[in-house]
Amino acid sequence: MKLSILMAAYNEDETLEAAVNAVLSTSYPCDFELIIVDDGSVDKTPRILSRLADPRVRRHCHSCNLGKGAALLTASALAAGTHVLPFDADLEYSPHDIPRLLEPVLQGRADVVYGSRLCGLNTMYQSYRYALGNKLTTLAANILFDAHLADLHTCLKLVPLHLFRSLRLASDGFGLDTELTARLLRLGVRPFEVPVTYHSRSRAEGKKIAWQDGMDCLVTLAKVRMSPRSRSLVAGARLGAACGASDLDESRSSGRGVRADGQL
Repeated sequence: MKLSILMAAYNEDETLEAAVNAVLSTSYPCDFELIIVDDGSVDKTPRILSRLADPRVRRHCHSCNLGKGAALLTASALAAGTHVLPFDADLEYSPHDIPRLLEPVLQGRADVVYGSRLCGLNTMYQSYRYALGNKLTTLAANILFDAHLADLHTCLKLVPLHLFRSLRLASDGFGLDTELTARLLRLGVRPFEVPVTYHSRSRAEGKKIAWQDGMDCLVTLAKVRMSPRSRSLVAGARLGAACGASDLDESRSSGRGVRADGQL
């Protein structure tokens, strides 16, 4: 097993260096790499990334801001691991929780593992509205897909790389995490959840998500649920599980500089 940690960064100069150092200094039970995509930052983020010389770090820069989803898809195209895990550059999550997500995979108990934020347990939300919004959209996902997730919008989603690519995700913005979970649930995949710590930041501190993103989430859930479960998509996911590889869709990747073979 090799873990590819995917980090999208957009104007995160206040926390990026600390986040990178925290990820690199954490002890993991397997080999890992950190892939950072600068999504068109206009602050000191590019300068911070240019100073990184650790061989475990791979960098890529978008010439303009394409969205968090686009940055994560670019990072996944660069990934060389067996599993991918998004990790935010704002330090709302702790990399010390990552080994806990790896344990069920290494023990053969699960392939897809989510790090769930449980309200009242090692978490701090700056706003009740954010916590309530997460609960409502998670409830919607559970009803639509007959699932029992605790945290739809956790950043920490550990997924096999071949499965991630086989889903042919298309969302450029914050909606990628909703689309990822919706498509997994549509295929019948039920993530194994482990509790993680969470320390949210406020909009004044740089949080970018807004209530419109919650509405977009509900639309995405409904669209995926009502779409036919394509036999080719299911077959592709199963083939990826069997051979450990799957191509990215060229037409959806061309705008990000990603070829169909997953390369930049």
